[in-house]
Amino acid sequence: MYVLTDNFSTYVEGFVGTVELTVYASLLALVLGFLMASFRVAPVGSFRVFGAVWVAVLRNTPLTLLFFAVLLGLPRFGLVLPFKVFAILALGCYTSAFICEALRSGINTVPKGQGEAARSLGMSFGQTLNSVVLPQAFRSVIPPVGSTLIALAKNSAIAGAFSVTELLGTYKTLNELGYSIIWTFVWIALGYLIITLTISAIFNYMEKRWGVAR
Repeated sequence: MYVLTDNFSTYVEGFVGTVELTVYASLLALVLGFLMASFRVAPVGSFRVFGAVWVAVLRNTPLTLLFFAVLLGLPRFGLVLPFKVFAILALGCYTSAFICEALRSGINTVPKGQGEAARSLGMSFGQTLNSVVLPQAFRSVIPPVGSTLIALAKNSAIAGAFSVTELLGTYKTLNELGYSIIWTFVWIALGYLIITLTISAIFNYMEKRWGVAR
């Protein structure tokens, strides 16, 4: 217990850093995922190609490599931002590809007749998607989206290797101070467990309230 009590502020700083990375990257991933899913089902061919390329590239690129590309590559092109912002961009963009496919799978569960009926009433593609298709698709994608965001929270640990304050990175400081590495990781694991269980509880509540009954 003394490992935690003696270094409580260090753990809190790392915990808050991980929460910030998770929240901001999740928001970015949800926005980009929704946008790319819209592109994937759009009637415009160039949009579909762009969405498909986005998903194919990001889903098949190791997250660590993407971190290197964003945190070390973008500054070479004159884009200089705090490393935390770069980490959020890397996490958010990477996760957006998985969010996109989860949303697209939900969209495909909506009967085609729903969209055809909306178009027959004169609704545009955007109106059909936002008012008819997505509200129905949303109910079936709650569990996979929740699982994806839980994975994002755990993936945020990679940011610590790039000088971003987060929970896993606290072990470096405590190890240098001579604390037990086992108990250091026990308390780190507990912090991640709190974060992931919180996300899980939120999405379980959403699923019970809006999910599809099976």
